[in-house]
Amino acid sequence: MKQRPDVLVVGRCCVDYIAVVDTFPKEDTKAPLAFRIIEGGGQGGTASSCIAKLGGKTLYVGRLGNDAEGRFCLQRLKDFGVDTSLVNLVDGGTTPVAYIFVTQSSGKRTIIYERNALPRLKITDINSALSHSPRVILLDPETTYLAKRLKPKTVGDARIVYDCERWREGMEAIMAAADFFIPSSLFLDSEQLGFETLGFAEKMFSLKARIKGELIVTRGLKGAFYISDDALFHVPAPKVPVKDTTGAGDNFHAAFALALARGLDIHETVRFSVAVASLSCREYGGRNGIPENQEATQLAATLKKSRL
Repeated sequence: MKQRPDVLVVGRCCVDYIAVVDTFPKEDTKAPLAFRIIEGGGQGGTASSCIAKLGGKTLYVGRLGNDAEGRFCLQRLKDFGVDTSLVNLVDGGTTPVAYIFVTQSSGKRTIIYERNALPRLKITDINSALSHSPRVILLDPETTYLAKRLKPKTVGDARIVYDCERWREGMEAIMAAADFFIPSSLFLDSEQLGFETLGFAEKMFSLKARIKGELIVTRGLKGAFYISDDALFHVPAPKVPVKDTTGAGDNFHAAFALALARGLDIHETVRFSVAVASLSCREYGGRNGIPENQEATQLAATLKKSRL
């Protein structure tokens, strides 16, 4: 009998071509390349790798092209120990790529990504994975459209974590379905929300009123903010040497989903997620800096939440 997965991850996997430069060039100029690396990327792919690196049992569902890039992505998932038994290699399909430019002086990254042209996942793909009875389901932004097809009887007791990037098809349905809705602070400025005149805290509470589940908002170097028992809390990001912020958000969502599967409460879960996301910025690429579970747990224990 197979072990029950801690987290079922559904979403995008791609190849990241990462170019590290001294300074980001202005348009129509040249800049020397410091060095470059190739790594697996995509929200779902990186989150799956992070969960496995932290010691969680991960089942990943996604589609890749049956091309050199797709086989590279699949192998990288396997290298991390991700269960890829439900990955579909599409004959004739093209695996998407992303070009990432990282500025050495700041660690900030600029991403130019290729839209995914592979066939969309269907709800039957998700239902097949749900037969494995995962404790938590992590849906990345590319799967937003599937929310309206998720049925409580197939989800069972699994809790849904949604990685929110921007407003997409099916957003209202995922806002009503997710147990934990986790956008970056940029989402609060979406014109569809109509929060332009509100302050940050007001935006948080206004969004919380429009979703079913818990709200956690990531804010880069400022850490994460969340609402619990009608109060706003903040966990600041620890000081770590930052080389590259690629994948920090993906790793936050991964750590959050795994912490839930392990039974941590919301306060412990956010602290653990902030620790993992921060530590992952120490190396170039979204996966090279992912910490071991012990290191992340030790750092999380030093982080203090504050009630705002």
